[in-house]
Amino acid sequence: MIKGYPADKIYEEVAFIAYYFHWSYESIMNMEHEERLRWCAEISKINKRLNGESEKKNIFDVT
Repeated sequence: MIKGYPADKIYEEVAFIAYYFHWSYESIMNMEHEERLRWCAEISKINKRLNGESEKKNIFDVT
């Protein structure tokens, strides 16, 4: 049986990127999954730097 990527996770990724970068739904959904995850990680890094955080984990951290 082949399992797909959970829809809830896709919604989280799209909402996260759209909220911070104001990109369209279509632009975000046209990305490969790995690219969306990478953008989520980059946004998380930016937020950590701006908030002076270094150890706190974010649900989109991939490292």
